[in-house]
Amino acid sequence: MSKIDLDQPRYDQSTYMGRAKHFLQLTNPLNVLATEKQLDEAKKIVDDFRKTRKMPPGYDEEKLWRTKYLYDSAFHPDTGEKMIIIGRMAAQAPMNTIITGGMITFYKTTAATVFWQWVNQTFNAVVNYTNRSGDAPLPTSQLFASYCAACGGALGTALYLNHKVKKMNSPVLARLVPFAAVCGANFINIPMMRSNELMNGTPVFTAEGQRVGDSKNAARRGIALVCISRVLMALPGMTLTPLVTAYATRRGMFCRYPMAVVPFQLVLVGLCVTFATPLCCALFEQRASIPVSALEADLQEIAKKKFPKTKEVFFNKGL
Repeated sequence: MSKIDLDQPRYDQSTYMGRAKHFLQLTNPLNVLATEKQLDEAKKIVDDFRKTRKMPPGYDEEKLWRTKYLYDSAFHPDTGEKMIIIGRMAAQAPMNTIITGGMITFYKTTAATVFWQWVNQTFNAVVNYTNRSGDAPLPTSQLFASYCAACGGALGTALYLNHKVKKMNSPVLARLVPFAAVCGANFINIPMMRSNELMNGTPVFTAEGQRVGDSKNAARRGIALVCISRVLMALPGMTLTPLVTAYATRRGMFCRYPMAVVPFQLVLVGLCVTFATPLCCALFEQRASIPVSALEADLQEIAKKKFPKTKEVFFNKGL
């Protein structure tokens, strides 16, 4: 029992391979099929093991870790609250397959562009809020303002790029507009939906888990890392899929069955998203670190006074 620490990931998070194994289990789309009863049972098992350090009846180490990953996939690491189902990272693959498929299939008209960008940014807003760092609630008025700004920025980016590409008369570039819009929108949506962290800071802790305070600098660092991983997460499905589809269309693959292009794109997007989500989440450690010297002056003073030997602090960067 002493070897099992459910407060830490099962795999070594200092290596990319360890983080990849961790996120492959955490973002497994099958986790969204778990019932409320199964999730509540998983929480009870994990909580009981943490308290008693005793293996539950009928469990072995492998089953206990599967239960822990099911628990982690549904409950927020900072607040402990059960997350809304479409906001969980396990829902990324099925949801993004549908949304990305819609964006790269219906991109030619303004109405379709507006609709799918709105759907995408609404979904992203839910995901970004659900997977935020810290435990401080976001006021409803601030949440609504952030959502409007995120959607407005995304729609403006998409419409502007569509207008420019039409002048170039380039079908290939037109197919890539949704990806360019998503890239720009991520750098608007994520900071806006996590603006509470930027204004008030995110909790930072010593290696032993003692809270030092709330740092805005750590929040900025964490949000920047999440923006990068989200853009790379969207890259394969939103660039390879339209390029492969354009090539297949030129070769006449869909001459006999034109509507076959839709399931063709959905399958490609689904494959890309299923693997890109965990592999890009694994680019950076979720328990990120920041040197004490990079914290705000008041937090540096607190750290030096209370934890004089501490050289770096840790925080949940979010996903």
